[in-house]
This record gives sequence, structure tokens and C-alpha cells, in this order.
Amino acid sequence: MSAPLSVAELRELDRAHHLHPFTNHRDMHGPGTHLIKSGDGCFLVDQDDRRLLDGLAGLWCVNVGYSCAPIVEAVHSQMERLPYYPSFFNSTTETPILVSEFLAKKAPPRLNRTVFSNSGSEANETALKTIRAYYKIRGQSQKYKILSRTFAYHGVTIATTSMTGLPSCYEPFDLPLPGFIHVPGPHAYGVKSEMDHEAYGRWCIDETARIIAREGAGTIAAMFVEPIQGAGGVIPPPPGYLAELRELLRKNDILFVADEVITAFGRLGDWFASGLWNLDPDLMTLAKGLTSGYLPLGATMVSDEIAETLFSGGYYAHGYTYSGHPTCAAAALANLNTIESLGLVPRVRDDVGPYFQKKLHSLAGHPAVSEIRGTALIGAVELVPKPGTAVAENTLGVKASNLIRGEGAIVRGIRDLIAMAPPLIITRDELDILFDAVRCGLDRLWE
Repeated sequence: MSAPLSVAELRELDRAHHLHPFTNHRDMHGPGTHLIKSGDGCFLVDQDDRRLLDGLAGLWCVNVGYSCAPIVEAVHSQMERLPYYPSFFNSTTETPILVSEFLAKKAPPRLNRTVFSNSGSEANETALKTIRAYYKIRGQSQKYKILSRTFAYHGVTIATTSMTGLPSCYEPFDLPLPGFIHVPGPHAYGVKSEMDHEAYGRWCIDETARIIAREGAGTIAAMFVEPIQGAGGVIPPPPGYLAELRELLRKNDILFVADEVITAFGRLGDWFASGLWNLDPDLMTLAKGLTSGYLPLGATMVSDEIAETLFSGGYYAHGYTYSGHPTCAAAALANLNTIESLGLVPRVRDDVGPYFQKKLHSLAGHPAVSEIRGTALIGAVELVPKPGTAVAENTLGVKASNLIRGEGAIVRGIRDLIAMAPPLIITRDELDILFDAVRCGLDRLWE
């Protein structure tokens, strides 16, 4: 057996062969790639054997924490019994059936059928194709335009990047494609509006209505909406905003797609934000927390009406080689059962969610902090530089996250903010560790 590779050797191989997602490679390869070796509960261990509290749950997804024995055992058992078989050829396997049943029991009442994929991007891509098929079968192919919002994040395929409302994501690829229309997202701080959060939300609704009228409701198929805009900066909806938006779309016969890739499975103290806020979506897209990130799995849930329309059209010419992959579905089923058996949804709602928000808002008096946003177990802190320091725009978040990592915790730097969404299993004592590291990092930012 060959000797294990050293950190230096791994970094050199990484530099030579590995393209990372969403990365400035020259910046990364200077100090060297940060290698993570292991994880347990809410903690990770890096190449220097430092224990780091993961305040972002991997990438908004490791809801049950690392090294969850029921998931590991379920995957191992499924791999031994039947590692893979497709859901093509009028066939399938047991685990995706059971996952789809579990989702139907927890989802809003009209969502009873699920198409499986491999990621949130593919879940949204599946929703887009399904919507086009739905309208074609109904003889309404003229309804093809898609609405989404500024500051939205919906994925990285050509089409889902077109829906994403972040210029840093779509401009490098000369997107969006024609037919994808961005309406204002309710982020007053992000556009330096003088209106308060609620007033700006009302303006966004009015502007969305104006854009619908301009484009013609008869040409618009659907709108994709994150209940809380995650990667765009953790932007909770103003009071009443989502209800007004939902009614506006219903009035104009525009399908409402809830992108719950981040918000589902307990993050907000409910199984789904769509249930928490009574959104009654026509489609709902899922990934991340579906398996707690242990294996790739995406899902697109569709209303009974859409499903019956698809059935009437005959052959549904969509799917992936790994749609309903039995081992990924086994991970999902064990994960969902763990969330339920540990009572993590009410725990977030009643205990660690409120405590997280209390600790988050305790940062309000820090001189580096200009705005705080959050709901339940997700939050963001907008940052400002120390007066007299020369800091390039949209770099404070990464700088602060690096300083906080040096203090023993992982958060995400986005533009001039840091975002947090720890595992649902986190304890109050561990939240104290997280926010002590955040406060120390912010102190260092202002040294």
C-alpha cells in the first residue's frame, strides 16, 4: 500500500488538475487549497488538525451534521443490496418510491408527485422543461417567458443561470437567454433604497405587476421564487410580500415555483417555507437538505393538475440516468427519518432557531455591522469597512469569513456580508462558539 499523500502533494495535484466551482484559482493557489479531512456533528477537521465549527452546514445542506450513522448505514446497506438501477423502462426501485411518499405527506396538499434529479440546478431545469411541456399539451406554447428576481439564485445550467439574478453569475457567460426576465427582489439595502424593508417590498410588487403588464401575462409561463433568497445574501421577505406576489401571479395565470433548495427540511422551523407561509406553489424544487448533502439528489414536486396534464400528453421525454438513484434515495430516506425522529423541525422552531436569531442580532452594536437579516436558523450580517481603510467593493465578506475561519468557525463571505446556516443539530453551546468566533473575526476586521 502506498503512503498517504502529504498536504503539499495534494495541493500540487489540486493546482495541476482540479477546477473548483465559484473560485478565483489564482487567489486560492497562492496560499494553497484548504483541505478538509473529516467531520463529526457540527465540526470539521482540516489539514492542520484544527477543529472548525461549520456555521454554513457545508453549503446550506448538512442539516443532520456530519457522520450521521443512520445515513451511513442506509447507504452501505443499499450499496450491498442494489447500488443502482434506473427508473427508466417502466421500472424503478424501492427507495425513490418511499422518498416520494414521504415528501408528498409533508408538502403542501396539491404537491403529490416528484421527479428526481441530481441537484438543485437540475431540479429547476426539470421544472422549466415540465412547465414548457404542460403549456404545449394545453395548446398554450405562447406562454414561455420566465420571471425571477434580482438577487435570486436558481442554479448553474444555461437556463437556471438565466434565472439567477446575480450579475457575477450570468455576465461571464453572456446570459440571460431571451425570455428570462428579472423583476426586482425585495432587498432595499442591496440597492441602497431610501425606502424601508416593507415599503420597498410593496414597490417590488407594483413593479412586478407593471412588468407583467408590459410583457403580457399571456406570454409568461411561470415565476421562480426562493422564499428566502439565499446565495443572493439571505434576504427574508417583507411582511405580506410573498402573499401579495402569490396572488398577483394567480390573478395573471402565471405558475408559482417555490425554489426551496435552501429553505426546505427544517431550516425555517417548518418542513417547507411553502407550508410556513401558505404559498400553495404549483411546483416546488428541492435538493441540499434532502440528503443533508451526503449524496447528490434533487427533486421537483408538481401539482396534481400539472401531473394529470403530463399524463394526458403521453410520453414524458425527460429524466436523467441517475433520476431516483436508489443509493441516493436511501440516503434521503434515512436523512428525512432522522430529521423527524430527532424532532429537528420543532427544535429549530422553538429552541435553536430563536437562540440563533438572538445571538445574530446581538452583533447589531458592532461597528463593522450595518444590517442584520435572518429567520430561524439562517442569517446574514452586512459589513462596512473601518473609516480610513481602503477596501475594494464587494470584498469585505470574503475577508471577514477568512478571519472568522482563523478563529475556528466557517461562515460564507458574499459581497460585503457574511452568511450563516449551521446544521439543525447545533446546540446552544455550539452557537456560542460560532458567534464568539464571528465577533472576534469582526474585531480583527476593524483592527
